[in-house]
Amino acid sequence: MKTWMLVASDARARLFEVANRNAPLNEVLDLVNPENRLQGKDLKTDKPGRAFDSLGGQRHATQTPVDPKEQSSIRFARRVVDELESGLHEHRFEALNVVASPHFLGLLRERMSDALGRAVKKEVTKDLTREDAAALKAHVAQLF
Repeated sequence: MKTWMLVASDARARLFEVANRNAPLNEVLDLVNPENRLQGKDLKTDKPGRAFDSLGGQRHATQTPVDPKEQSSIRFARRVVDELESGLHEHRFEALNVVASPHFLGLLRERMSDALGRAVKKEVTKDLTREDAAALKAHVAQLF
């Protein structure tokens, strides 16, 4: 059975192919979210928009419903899930193990299709995106 392992956070996502328990991890894809390194104020382009009240002529600033940093994480999660969906559709893997920071794991789950959700066999809530392949394999040995 072809297995992929996703190691992700809202800053980086690494995708590995796992041939078997004893084989080394083969990195398939490395995605980076450069917006994650910016501060929230640097992600905004200008002042908030203005709106009129429904009654009377009062104007007020509108609020964005989601923080710009969170919007960046949501876009990145969508990009990662799109890559996974494509791999599943092309039969490049049958099983998926996910190692992700808790918050980003939640964003990934919200965007996964039912088919991709069924392909997920195990999940680990840790940010291990900075580990090299050998150290990563030692950390997640229980997944195989």
